[in-house]
Amino acid sequence: MNLEDLVRLRRARDAMDRDYAQPLDVPALARVALMSPGHFSRSFRAAFGETPYSYLMTRRVERAKALLRRGDMSVTEVCFAVGCTSLGSFSSRFTELVGESPSAYRARDHEAGEAIPACVAKIFTRPVRNGEAGAGAAP
Repeated sequence: MNLEDLVRLRRARDAMDRDYAQPLDVPALARVALMSPGHFSRSFRAAFGETPYSYLMTRRVERAKALLRRGDMSVTEVCFAVGCTSLGSFSSRFTELVGESPSAYRARDHEAGEAIPACVAKIFTRPVRNGEAGAGAAP
């Protein structure tokens, strides 16, 4: 993969980070990267180790965790606020990445983490797929 392709892929990944709540799909992201959808998907996975959809859902779950910790929105409201259109798919993916359902996560006491700076909390609360190691695997 050449440097120009990596720059284009990074542009699409930045769009996912910024516009995670918008309706994004592979064809739209491929246009941002100036690639065909198939080439974009293969190149994204090769460069970042996961599919564009998986990356986008991880961003959405990250944001959902922050909204659920606040406690002022229902799980359904959070689902739609982060750009998901199906509560069932959102709940399944959230549970897969976090290890508990969105409602259980929302109901849990989060006061202990309030004193931790957001930039540090983000590292330790990043959703991690089952079986992956990393900082997000901490309790």
